[in-house]
Amino acid sequence: MNGPGRGDSSLLTVSSPDLPGGTFPREFTCDGANRRPRLEWSTPPSGTQELVIEMLDPDAPGGTFTHWLAYGMPAGISSLKAMPAGAAEGVNDFGRRGYGGPCPPRGPAHHYHFVVLALDTRLALPAGATRSDLESRISGHVLGKGELVATYQRA
Repeated sequence: MNGPGRGDSSLLTVSSPDLPGGTFPREFTCDGANRRPRLEWSTPPSGTQELVIEMLDPDAPGGTFTHWLAYGMPAGISSLKAMPAGAAEGVNDFGRRGYGGPCPPRGPAHHYHFVVLALDTRLALPAGATRSDLESRISGHVLGKGELVATYQRA
């Protein structure tokens, strides 16, 4: 996903004060209030025009499940508590726009990947885009990438 002639993209450090020890407390899942956890990341590389966040579950039985897509975020932010003005959310695999917390079947813990991407362009995607729409537009425009993985297991 790197741009032509860019070499490796810069690494962003991603963390969350709401995911202690890399596990989801119940309130951020479908078994609780389904609230979106706060995210924080290191300063994106110079030339960043837009930030994108994907939350994906590669352990889902039918293949990678999209829990959340957020895009159109200004390059100057380094945390997300609330959606900034001008940002948009895509459609998750629950068929709804916005965040859909972990809701795995009973069994082994699933791993949820929050991926933060720094892009060298503005996507100008409308709210409600799919992961396929988003990923086709970001190809070749990633300046930096970071990832936080947290787990959740239903009893």
